[in-house]
Amino acid sequence: MLRKAGMHSLSLRTFMWLSVGSAAITALVIFAVTSLPNLALLSSVAGFYLPRIVVSRRAQAREAKVWEQWPDAVDHLRSAIRAGLSLPEALVQLSYRGPEELRDAFARFGSDYRASGEFIPSLNRLKEYLADPVADTIIESLKIAREVGGSDLGRLLGTLSDFLRESSRTRAELQARQSWTVNGAKLACVAPWVVLMLMATQPAVRTVYNSWAGFILMLSGVVLSWIAYRLMLRIGTLPSEKRVFV
Repeated sequence: MLRKAGMHSLSLRTFMWLSVGSAAITALVIFAVTSLPNLALLSSVAGFYLPRIVVSRRAQAREAKVWEQWPDAVDHLRSAIRAGLSLPEALVQLSYRGPEELRDAFARFGSDYRASGEFIPSLNRLKEYLADPVADTIIESLKIAREVGGSDLGRLLGTLSDFLRESSRTRAELQARQSWTVNGAKLACVAPWVVLMLMATQPAVRTVYNSWAGFILMLSGVVLSWIAYRLMLRIGTLPSEKRVFV
Protein backbone atom coordinates (compact mmCIF):
# COMPACT_ATOMS: atom_id res chain seq x y z
CA MET A 1 0.00 0.00 0.00
CA LEU A 2 2.86 2.39 0.77
CA ARG A 3 4.30 1.70 -2.66
CA LYS A 4 0.97 2.31 -4.37
CA ALA A 5 0.68 5.61 -2.49
CA GLY A 6 4.08 6.68 -3.81
CA MET A 7 5.66 6.63 -0.32
CA HIS A 8 8.74 4.67 -1.33
CA SER A 9 10.96 6.33 1.28
CA LEU A 10 8.66 5.42 4.21
CA SER A 11 9.55 2.05 5.73
CA LEU A 12 7.01 -0.30 7.24
CA ARG A 13 8.63 0.06 10.67
CA THR A 14 8.32 3.86 10.53
CA PHE A 15 4.73 3.54 9.42
CA MET A 16 3.94 1.30 12.40
CA TRP A 17 5.48 3.84 14.78
CA LEU A 18 3.37 6.56 13.16
CA SER A 19 0.29 4.41 13.76
CA VAL A 20 1.19 3.92 17.43
CA GLY A 21 1.81 7.65 17.83
CA SER A 22 -1.50 8.44 16.17
CA ALA A 23 -3.28 6.06 18.56
CA ALA A 24 -1.69 7.71 21.61
CA ILE A 25 -2.47 11.25 20.44
CA THR A 26 -6.07 10.33 19.61
CA ALA A 27 -6.58 8.77 23.04
CA LEU A 28 -5.14 11.83 24.81
CA VAL A 29 -7.27 14.27 22.81
CA ILE A 30 -10.50 12.33 23.34
CA PHE A 31 -9.79 11.96 27.06
CA ALA A 32 -9.05 15.68 27.36
CA VAL A 33 -12.35 16.54 25.67
CA THR A 34 -14.67 13.95 27.24
CA SER A 35 -12.89 12.73 30.42
CA LEU A 36 -14.03 9.23 29.43
CA PRO A 37 -11.16 6.72 29.66
CA ASN A 38 -13.32 4.03 28.05
CA LEU A 39 -14.02 6.20 25.01
CA ALA A 40 -10.37 7.28 24.87
CA LEU A 41 -9.29 3.62 24.85
CA LEU A 42 -11.67 2.74 22.02
CA SER A 43 -10.70 5.88 20.13
CA SER A 44 -7.06 4.84 20.24
CA VAL A 45 -7.98 1.89 18.00
CA ALA A 46 -9.41 4.30 15.43
CA GLY A 47 -6.32 6.48 15.83
CA PHE A 48 -4.10 3.48 15.14
CA TYR A 49 -5.83 2.87 11.80
CA LEU A 50 -5.94 6.57 10.86
CA PRO A 51 -2.54 6.56 9.06
CA ARG A 52 -3.62 3.46 7.16
CA ILE A 53 -6.79 5.23 6.03
CA VAL A 54 -4.78 8.27 4.95
CA VAL A 55 -2.32 6.13 2.99
CA SER A 56 -5.17 4.15 1.43
CA ARG A 57 -6.90 7.32 0.27
CA ARG A 58 -3.64 8.66 -1.11
CA ALA A 59 -3.04 5.38 -2.92
CA GLN A 60 -6.51 5.50 -4.46
CA ALA A 61 -6.08 9.13 -5.52
CA ARG A 62 -2.65 8.42 -7.00
CA GLU A 63 -3.94 5.33 -8.78
CA ALA A 64 -6.76 7.35 -10.34
CA LYS A 65 -4.38 10.14 -11.37
CA VAL A 66 -1.82 7.76 -12.83
CA TRP A 67 -4.58 5.85 -14.61
CA GLU A 68 -5.60 9.07 -16.38
CA GLN A 69 -2.00 9.74 -17.44
CA TRP A 70 -1.15 6.34 -18.87
CA PRO A 71 -2.83 6.96 -22.27
CA ASP A 72 -0.70 10.10 -22.71
CA ALA A 73 2.42 8.14 -21.74
CA VAL A 74 1.60 5.46 -24.30
CA ASP A 75 1.03 8.15 -26.95
CA HIS A 76 4.44 9.69 -26.16
CA LEU A 77 6.02 6.25 -26.39
CA ARG A 78 4.33 5.55 -29.70
CA SER A 79 5.44 8.89 -31.17
CA ALA A 80 9.04 8.33 -30.05
CA ILE A 81 9.16 4.89 -31.66
CA ARG A 82 7.69 6.24 -34.88
CA ALA A 83 10.35 8.96 -34.83
CA GLY A 84 13.02 6.26 -34.95
CA LEU A 85 14.07 6.00 -31.31
CA SER A 86 14.89 2.59 -29.92
CA LEU A 87 12.59 1.13 -27.30
CA PRO A 88 14.94 1.90 -24.36
CA GLU A 89 15.46 5.46 -25.63
CA ALA A 90 11.71 5.92 -26.04
CA LEU A 91 11.16 4.87 -22.44
CA VAL A 92 13.94 7.10 -21.11
CA GLN A 93 12.53 10.19 -22.86
CA LEU A 94 9.35 9.76 -20.83
CA SER A 95 11.38 10.97 -17.84
CA TYR A 96 11.29 14.51 -19.24
CA ARG A 97 8.53 14.48 -21.85
CA GLY A 98 6.03 12.12 -20.30
CA PRO A 99 3.24 12.87 -17.80
CA GLU A 100 4.45 14.58 -14.62
CA GLU A 101 3.31 11.81 -12.27
CA LEU A 102 5.31 9.16 -14.14
CA ARG A 103 8.56 11.02 -14.79
CA ASP A 104 10.36 9.93 -11.63
CA ALA A 105 9.68 6.27 -12.39
CA PHE A 106 11.08 6.50 -15.91
CA ALA A 107 14.05 8.56 -14.72
CA ARG A 108 14.75 5.73 -12.31
CA PHE A 109 14.45 3.28 -15.21
CA GLY A 110 16.91 5.34 -17.26
CA SER A 111 19.50 5.34 -14.48
CA ASP A 112 19.01 1.62 -13.93
CA TYR A 113 19.33 0.81 -17.63
CA ARG A 114 22.46 2.93 -18.08
CA ALA A 115 24.06 1.26 -15.06
CA SER A 116 23.21 -2.33 -15.96
CA GLY A 117 22.78 -2.27 -19.75
CA GLU A 118 20.12 -4.97 -19.39
CA PHE A 119 16.74 -3.98 -20.78
CA ILE A 120 14.44 -6.77 -19.54
CA PRO A 121 15.70 -6.77 -15.91
CA SER A 122 15.40 -2.96 -15.87
CA LEU A 123 11.83 -3.27 -17.13
CA ASN A 124 11.06 -5.78 -14.39
CA ARG A 125 12.39 -3.40 -11.74
CA LEU A 126 10.37 -0.57 -13.26
CA LYS A 127 7.25 -2.72 -13.06
CA GLU A 128 7.93 -3.53 -9.42
CA TYR A 129 8.53 0.16 -8.63
CA LEU A 130 5.31 1.33 -10.30
CA ALA A 131 3.19 -1.48 -8.76
CA ASP A 132 0.36 -0.65 -11.13
CA PRO A 133 -1.82 -3.07 -13.15
CA VAL A 134 -1.80 -0.81 -16.21
CA ALA A 135 1.98 -0.55 -16.05
CA ASP A 136 2.15 -4.34 -15.83
CA THR A 137 0.17 -4.68 -19.07
CA ILE A 138 2.26 -2.09 -20.92
CA ILE A 139 5.59 -3.44 -19.72
CA GLU A 140 4.71 -7.04 -20.54
CA SER A 141 3.68 -5.91 -24.05
CA LEU A 142 7.02 -4.14 -24.46
CA LYS A 143 8.92 -7.19 -23.24
CA ILE A 144 7.18 -9.39 -25.79
CA ALA A 145 7.85 -6.86 -28.54
CA ARG A 146 11.51 -6.73 -27.52
CA GLU A 147 11.97 -10.50 -27.39
CA VAL A 148 9.84 -11.52 -30.39
CA GLY A 149 10.25 -8.45 -32.58
CA GLY A 150 7.82 -7.21 -35.18
CA SER A 151 6.73 -4.03 -36.90
CA ASP A 152 3.30 -3.67 -35.30
CA LEU A 153 4.42 -2.13 -32.00
CA GLY A 154 3.15 1.32 -33.00
CA ARG A 155 -0.27 -0.08 -33.88
CA LEU A 156 -0.34 -2.09 -30.66
CA LEU A 157 0.44 0.99 -28.58
CA GLY A 158 -2.23 3.00 -30.42
CA THR A 159 -4.87 0.37 -29.69
CA LEU A 160 -3.74 0.16 -26.07
CA SER A 161 -3.92 3.95 -25.69
CA ASP A 162 -7.49 4.06 -27.02
CA PHE A 163 -8.54 1.22 -24.72
CA LEU A 164 -6.98 2.85 -21.64
CA ARG A 165 -8.57 6.21 -22.40
CA GLU A 166 -12.04 4.70 -22.81
CA SER A 167 -11.63 2.55 -19.70
CA SER A 168 -10.54 5.58 -17.65
CA ARG A 169 -13.54 7.59 -18.83
CA THR A 170 -15.97 4.79 -17.96
CA ARG A 171 -14.45 4.22 -14.53
CA ALA A 172 -14.58 7.94 -13.70
CA GLU A 173 -18.30 8.04 -14.50
CA LEU A 174 -19.00 5.00 -12.32
CA GLN A 175 -16.99 6.42 -9.42
CA ALA A 176 -18.91 9.70 -9.59
CA ARG A 177 -22.21 7.82 -9.36
CA GLN A 178 -21.04 5.61 -6.50
CA SER A 179 -19.42 8.37 -4.42
CA TRP A 180 -22.65 9.24 -2.57
CA THR A 181 -22.81 5.72 -1.13
CA VAL A 182 -19.28 5.91 0.23
CA ASN A 183 -19.83 9.40 1.67
CA GLY A 184 -23.08 8.24 3.26
CA ALA A 185 -21.27 5.34 4.93
CA LYS A 186 -18.67 7.66 6.41
CA LEU A 187 -21.27 10.11 7.70
CA ALA A 188 -23.37 7.33 9.22
CA CYS A 189 -20.34 6.01 11.10
CA VAL A 190 -19.01 9.32 12.38
CA ALA A 191 -22.29 11.02 13.38
CA PRO A 192 -23.15 8.86 16.46
CA TRP A 193 -19.66 9.32 17.91
CA VAL A 194 -19.77 13.08 17.43
CA VAL A 195 -23.07 13.12 19.31
CA LEU A 196 -21.54 10.99 22.08
CA MET A 197 -18.61 13.39 22.44
CA LEU A 198 -21.01 16.32 22.75
CA MET A 199 -23.10 14.46 25.33
CA ALA A 200 -19.97 13.49 27.28
CA THR A 201 -19.53 17.12 28.32
CA GLN A 202 -22.36 16.51 30.82
CA PRO A 203 -21.33 14.92 34.16
CA ALA A 204 -24.33 12.57 34.26
CA VAL A 205 -23.46 11.10 30.87
CA ARG A 206 -19.81 10.66 31.86
CA THR A 207 -20.88 8.75 34.96
CA VAL A 208 -22.96 6.33 32.88
CA TYR A 209 -20.31 5.67 30.25
CA ASN A 210 -17.47 5.29 32.77
CA SER A 211 -19.11 2.08 34.01
CA TRP A 212 -18.60 -1.43 32.66
CA ALA A 213 -22.06 -1.29 31.11
CA GLY A 214 -21.12 1.91 29.34
CA PHE A 215 -17.89 0.36 28.08
CA ILE A 216 -19.73 -2.68 26.70
CA LEU A 217 -22.27 -0.38 25.05
CA MET A 218 -19.55 1.68 23.38
CA LEU A 219 -17.64 -1.45 22.36
CA SER A 220 -20.80 -2.85 20.77
CA GLY A 221 -21.27 0.46 18.97
CA VAL A 222 -17.70 0.32 17.63
CA VAL A 223 -18.16 -3.22 16.34
CA LEU A 224 -21.51 -2.43 14.69
CA SER A 225 -20.15 0.79 13.18
CA TRP A 226 -17.17 -1.05 11.75
CA ILE A 227 -19.34 -3.82 10.27
CA ALA A 228 -21.76 -1.31 8.75
CA TYR A 229 -18.91 0.79 7.37
CA ARG A 230 -17.17 -2.16 5.75
CA LEU A 231 -20.46 -3.41 4.32
CA MET A 232 -21.31 -0.03 2.82
CA LEU A 233 -17.82 0.29 1.35
CA ARG A 234 -18.08 -3.17 -0.15
CA ILE A 235 -21.40 -2.27 -1.75
CA GLY A 236 -20.50 1.23 -2.87
CA THR A 237 -16.84 1.01 -3.91
CA LEU A 238 -15.79 -0.18 -7.34
CA PRO A 239 -13.35 -3.10 -7.32
CA SER A 240 -9.77 -2.06 -7.85
CA GLU A 241 -7.73 -3.40 -10.72
CA LYS A 242 -5.73 -6.48 -9.79
CA ARG A 243 -2.14 -6.99 -10.81
CA VAL A 244 -1.94 -10.05 -13.04
CA PHE A 245 1.61 -9.99 -14.40
CA VAL A 246 3.45 -10.09 -11.07
